[in-house]
Amino acid sequence: MSRQTKHLYEFGPFRLDPTECLLVHDGQAVPLTPKVLETLIVLVENRGHMLEKEELMKRLWPDSFVEDANLTVNISQLRKALAQNADEDQYIETIPKRGYRFVADVRDIWEEPADLIVRERTRSRIVIEEHEIDDRGEIKQTVAGQVLPTRTTSVGTLATTISKPIVWVRRQTIVWRVIAAALIVSITVAGYFLFSKPAARNTMLPNSHNLAVLPFHNLRPNTETDFLGPAMANALINKLARIRAVLVRPSSYVQKYEGREVDPKVVATELNVDKLVTGSFLRDGENLRVTVQLVDVNQGDVLWSETIDVKYEQLLTMEDRVTEQIIKGLRLNLSPEDIKRVKEDTPKNPRAYEVFLHGRHLISSSEHQKAINLLEESVSLDPTYALAWTYLGKAYAVTASQYFGGRIFHDKAKAAYERALALKPRQPEARMLLANFLTESNRVEEAVPILREVIEENPNHSLARWELSYAYRYSGMLDQSIAEGESALQLDPHITGHLFNSYLYAGQPEKFVSSLPMRDEAYTLFYRGLGHYYMKDWAHASVYFDRARQLDPTALVSQLGEVLKLSMDGHDREALEVLRGVERKLEKDPFGDGELSYKLAECYSLLGDASSALRLLRNSIDQGFFCYPYFIADPLLEHVRAEPQFTSLIEGARQRHERFKQTFF
Repeated sequence: MSRQTKHLYEFGPFRLDPTECLLVHDGQAVPLTPKVLETLIVLVENRGHMLEKEELMKRLWPDSFVEDANLTVNISQLRKALAQNADEDQYIETIPKRGYRFVADVRDIWEEPADLIVRERTRSRIVIEEHEIDDRGEIKQTVAGQVLPTRTTSVGTLATTISKPIVWVRRQTIVWRVIAAALIVSITVAGYFLFSKPAARNTMLPNSHNLAVLPFHNLRPNTETDFLGPAMANALINKLARIRAVLVRPSSYVQKYEGREVDPKVVATELNVDKLVTGSFLRDGENLRVTVQLVDVNQGDVLWSETIDVKYEQLLTMEDRVTEQIIKGLRLNLSPEDIKRVKEDTPKNPRAYEVFLHGRHLISSSEHQKAINLLEESVSLDPTYALAWTYLGKAYAVTASQYFGGRIFHDKAKAAYERALALKPRQPEARMLLANFLTESNRVEEAVPILREVIEENPNHSLARWELSYAYRYSGMLDQSIAEGESALQLDPHITGHLFNSYLYAGQPEKFVSSLPMRDEAYTLFYRGLGHYYMKDWAHASVYFDRARQLDPTALVSQLGEVLKLSMDGHDREALEVLRGVERKLEKDPFGDGELSYKLAECYSLLGDASSALRLLRNSIDQGFFCYPYFIADPLLEHVRAEPQFTSLIEGARQRHERFKQTFF
């Protein structure tokens, strides 16, 4: 990426630089909070067009559930910053009860900065230096009047020009500022750690490095490239997780930081880590600029930092380079086995890898079908990449269990997992996801040995322990499930995969609700509503059920939330109609998720349809959900306990529960 054209906007006395996140008035920077500045950028980029309030809120808070007042406050602060007369729509016009429009004349400015260089700093101070460009157009590094040569290193197909600090470029009498936004991010993070007092921390594993890789920040946000932020972080996490001396937080723990401004020390404390990898990226056509830094929270030290320019197709090479530098920054002496583990299962096709990253990011989102399409494309382009087969299996399994995919997608998931394990029999991700699939397919007795084996090989693998907790929950071993889940949480307190339903099933709804992650997604919000329902907090339950349905009305849990909401409002007939529609869809899948079938049984019981409740309870047990202690205590089944069939059904669950206990405990 030798030259990048910057797109600026001018209106009135203001100049807006979206790349640098900067608003200037007559040469002076206008102080704005990040969210207010982001509001301005969205309005200016859509000038002349009305933006609905809901659309603005989705753009500004894509992963959060916020009130209209947040947007109103942002607009008010923006108007004050623009010194706008409240009686005139000089810049921002309010469309009553609908939205806002940016109405000022905007001039598009295109500016070409000087060429940018890849820079690397290792355990160094932050220094601002000057670079001169000689008569031949070559850059000369100057320190205190001395001219020093730069050096170029090559890693595989990646060539990088290395110079120690951040630079200013000067050509004859013209001075060009060429510190890109990516490097400003680097300076900010580095400066924070170098000039702030280190926090004392206690690590769980004194002989290991506790590390988190945060989603990379997109310096030019758009829907086509946003996935790269978490995707690049995921790739580094997968590589580093294979090193025994590194305890790296899984992707699910750090996803909540995506798109957020964070305080590095707060994040390190929340994740119970000593070291953080943070980064930013900017894609311009086929060019990609990535800035990464490894920081030690305890020591307040920047262990390594670098900005790398590559062609987009060299994404894999860039990730390999970053992994190598992180290993060097941690001063690790890897065993031959560790080196082999880091390098194994490397994709061979750059395009296959790109679509894999994008597809994995979209699983369980509102674009779940697109995720499947992308992952299918990935394995067709590179059928030897086991991780792509693994996550294709997960996508199929989610379709089968949450989107009424039926037996077809159940069989597709099974085949994809088997393909992944045929390629990489010891791959932890494939084994854990397969175990989850077995648990939900009435084969929990097969899932437990797989998970115990993964834990034996990786005692600190919190996700494996979390999946084992999930398997124990299905079998009704609630005390053991809670113990295993809490062990996983002790290893990392921010697991956000399967929810800790064992608390709810053990009669602890308050603890269950407090354990839920703060995610604005249908699945989590339904269970948050269900927890409040158990606590008879009808108002909060109603709000969460409504929000789940708003976010994803096609998801099974969203429709169950609608059933419970209609029942609370006294609309039992309408609730039964919705519930029967859900059941008809579930009938397509003979291998349905027993836990979800149980939720239907609860709803039928609440609505007074005892025969349907008992039929779904039987289905639930037949499908492998035999959580006997929950069955005998669940208040939502009160309306069917007196039914003759109930006793025989519960006895069948008790017998399988006892066999499981004798086999594994």
